Amino acid sequence: MKKKYSIFHIEGGLGKHIMATAVAQCIKNNYPDRELIIVAAYPEIFLNIDFIDKVYRIGSTPYFYQDYIEGKDSFIFRNEPYFTTDYINQTSHLIKSWCDLFQLKYIGESPQLVFNRAQELEATNFWNRDKPIMVIQTNGGPSTQDNINSWTRDMPLLISNEIVQSYNKDYHIIQVTRDNTFHIPGVEVITNVPSSMMFLSLLKFSQKRLLIDSSLQHAAKAFNLKSTVLWIGNSPNTLGYDFHDNIVANLPSNMKLPDSYMEKYHIHGSPHECPIKGEAIFNKEEIISSIENQ
Repeated sequence: MKKKYSIFHIEGGLGKHIMATAVAQCIKNNYPDRELIIVAAYPEIFLNIDFIDKVYRIGSTPYFYQDYIEGKDSFIFRNEPYFTTDYINQTSHLIKSWCDLFQLKYIGESPQLVFNRAQELEATNFWNRDKPIMVIQTNGGPSTQDNINSWTRDMPLLISNEIVQSYNKDYHIIQVTRDNTFHIPGVEVITNVPSSMMFLSLLKFSQKRLLIDSSLQHAAKAFNLKSTVLWIGNSPNTLGYDFHDNIVANLPSNMKLPDSYMEKYHIHGSPHECPIKGEAIFNKEEIISSIENQ
């Protein structure tokens, strides 16, 4: 019998790849008789998922066209969900917009992350600490991004310092950030780890989590770990999960956005568009109340 394939190509960041696991599940649910082939920038995210047949890293696809496309019965799933009408208008979650883009029947598939035994043992040793772990992600994105601090995504320094002061006695606090940003005094700072899977596994060993609009909040959903997530530029309606406590920043209403095109704010945070003039955009008591209920 002639083999049939679904080929799913994913570009972008780590968080997008975690969301893509939900889309991969939707593809498989819609076409269960087809082998599912993944081509991705972070192939390790998909390797342990049972319903995925093969995984390739972008750029490492020898003989791919001959093996899977030329003369083959293949469906190609390669489109950019960030350019869809529903996502830009913020009327649909990115996962659903992605599935709709491929004309798939979406039934609520959600992100998943699967670790094999070796990864579990390695992570257990790597994240062993003397006190319960609290994770605070203050900054997201690559170190090569345009601005050292992104006002549209990164956690305000005042809030991160206040939260640390409230919890550093009882918890071993690990700050997740880029290597070129502010490091909170008195905490363990994580800017990089041996692998993406090791990085994400940190959440599995945490008791408290204060996150931002970045990869860890997607991973926390995949692990079923309720977290407190702070939102400034993006919306939890399109990129978050009701499962978390999503706390949205209180921004001024009279904003000037001369450079905005297909998104309200650039994720790297154009400094001249920042409307914040020193006022607090988050309530510390609301954040602590959420953390206490995790």
